[in-house]
Amino acid sequence: MVRRILQKILRYFAFKKRKFVGLYIKFCQPGNDEYADFLKLHGGLHFMGKGCRINYTSNITDPAYVSIGNNVTLSDCHLIGHDGVVGMLNVAYGMKLDSVGKIDIKDNVFIGHGAIVLGNVTIGPNAIVAAGAVVNKDVAPGDIVGGVPAKPIGRTEDLALRLKANTAQLPWAHLIAQREGAFDAELEPALLKARVAYFYPD
Repeated sequence: MVRRILQKILRYFAFKKRKFVGLYIKFCQPGNDEYADFLKLHGGLHFMGKGCRINYTSNITDPAYVSIGNNVTLSDCHLIGHDGVVGMLNVAYGMKLDSVGKIDIKDNVFIGHGAIVLGNVTIGPNAIVAAGAVVNKDVAPGDIVGGVPAKPIGRTEDLALRLKANTAQLPWAHLIAQREGAFDAELEPALLKARVAYFYPD
């Protein structure tokens, strides 16, 4: 009871006043849709569209140079809009250098766990960045990229069709068909039970 009250207070101050943000993240551990809403209000992004999901453990180093379209998911990834070597080079060589770039994420993009997106990159629309990929150049619309550096490894539409066929064969396909949105709290216990029973039959 006390924890819920504390979480409610921290959410209020984080969203309304932009105060106690670290405590809000630590104690509330917001879901990716809630954290995206917070970043839309207070993250300093150039732009964020609708229906986004951003894990609170994602790292956006230069939010002013980042534009995020509609229906974008950022897993625990890193968006790095500057080249940190500039500071060292300026001192070492007596120069005055600058190296920053925009990161423009179009509609319907998923960026996987541990992926790194560097500056001067446009992604999508309808693109997927695989877990652990390092993206140092544009990702074409509809491409799936992976690797270091990231290269095309497939097409988003092909993946969607393959997953549709696979989903139809699952013992819990009828539950997936009943889902309201990406996550349905009422169906999740039944889905969990069906999956565990399938993965670990007695």
